[in-house]
Amino acid sequence: MRPIEPLPLHHSWSLASLHEHLSPVVLDPSLAGNDVALAERGLGLWHCDLADDRVSWTAGVYDIFGFERDSPVPRALSVSRYASDSREQMERLRAYAIRHRRGFTLDIDIHPADGGQCAVRLICAPILHGDRVIGLHGIKQLLPAGVPPSRRLDPTVFVML
Repeated sequence: MRPIEPLPLHHSWSLASLHEHLSPVVLDPSLAGNDVALAERGLGLWHCDLADDRVSWTAGVYDIFGFERDSPVPRALSVSRYASDSREQMERLRAYAIRHRRGFTLDIDIHPADGGQCAVRLICAPILHGDRVIGLHGIKQLLPAGVPPSRRLDPTVFVML
């Protein structure tokens, strides 16, 4: 087994900059509140409750992963769809986000249940109760082939499905 290299912290950001990382969705209320409009643009919102690792997704995340909308998807199943190097990086940044109460952005490769491989921009922010992280939430954005890595949501690369 090869040793895991420490990730550069440029993927991590303080919660004070959350609005900046999510602004393309947050600034357009017709988009932020419309599950169908998000899914049509290759976007989905997600939430993970750390008490039991229960995840909930909007339609766009189901579409990205190739799962039937509204079906129960255990976190372990969704994580198993990540390419191994993406899974390792995500798990390390996830642990860092929980431990240090920071958000992160990471471009990952997944293998959807309906076949193939796709690139996804994962944006994650902790949910705090006092000074304790009780959950994580964010956005997954489907990326067209050839999009350069980024540290924020990029409204110029929406995939119209």
